[in-house]
Amino acid sequence: MINTDEYYNEEKQCIYKNETYLVRNNGAVLRYPKNANKIRPLDNKWTFGNLGDKGYLYIAGVQVHRIVATAFYGDAPSTQHIVDHIDTNRQNNRPENLHWVTKLENALNNPITRKRIITVCGSIEAFLENPSLLGESRLDTNFSWMRRVTPEEAKISREKLEEWAKSDVPSLGGKIGQWIYKEQMSALNNMDKWKRIWKNEKESALPDDFFKMEQKTNYLENQNEEEIPDYVESLTVGAVQRNWRTPTEFPCCPQSIGDNPLENYLKNLQIGKIFSKNQYGQSKIIQFGLSKDKNTIAVQTYTEGGVKSLFVAKVTFENNLFVHTNDGSYFSDEGADKYYTLALGEEWIGGDVFDDYC
Repeated sequence: MINTDEYYNEEKQCIYKNETYLVRNNGAVLRYPKNANKIRPLDNKWTFGNLGDKGYLYIAGVQVHRIVATAFYGDAPSTQHIVDHIDTNRQNNRPENLHWVTKLENALNNPITRKRIITVCGSIEAFLENPSLLGESRLDTNFSWMRRVTPEEAKISREKLEEWAKSDVPSLGGKIGQWIYKEQMSALNNMDKWKRIWKNEKESALPDDFFKMEQKTNYLENQNEEEIPDYVESLTVGAVQRNWRTPTEFPCCPQSIGDNPLENYLKNLQIGKIFSKNQYGQSKIIQFGLSKDKNTIAVQTYTEGGVKSLFVAKVTFENNLFVHTNDGSYFSDEGADKYYTLALGEEWIGGDVFDDYC
């Protein structure tokens, strides 16, 4: 582990949230005192920050990456901008690993969003050239904000994405340019996979007759086609998974049912403990709770790496099985908190969050 006085050759000063900081290009920050006669414990000390539950580094509750980005790149261009870690490592706060991005740019780096835009517009390039192509398409509410993207906003986003594509820094799954300029995707390829993906969407962005276009033989002729099971077996005995496509193990799941199954499950949960794990990684518990009707456990977790690393899951007891439902992945702490609250059946009073639009 490096020290705060290593691997840097530049220092910049900035003001962020009414605090003045000195920032090094190794990601270390020093907070100046507000009052020279009243030095606070964290004043005048170099630090990389303390690790929070969600993987970010903090100083006195303030995210260090936002301080570094402000020092080296200036204030956020708008309230809609967030700081993106280019290599997806939330503890790498060197300025060259950070950049301000808009919700449009961040959403376009989401594979589900890209597929939906391609389905409606034909290609990402076509959308960026003419955002009005979305028109009155049946995008669900999570993506309908894109209809309001102006040609000017799209042009700016496209130029920035092109800059990223020309850089040597790869995005998750390849250089960004590989999907911006990809040939028009054939939506009818891998039809069975598409049907399964979109059947599980709350409100599909596809037109009503999408699967009737050129696949009438297998899909429409068999009106009694077997429906996709509501849930599938997991890697844990007595546990199944819903909206959770990768076979997963749930270490906290009780091995016996007992008289109060969910309350027994709740006793096994602990902050920082592994909630789920599969071939792609593992998630650790941030917070958990039991709904007022005692029918649902809500669990918020964090997974290392990936664009969206915050998750919410629900656990219910159905047909003598512990059912684990994937309730979504989120960019922001606020988004994960909102949908965790809703999963508990409680009212969210925090208003709209960034993840409502991505």
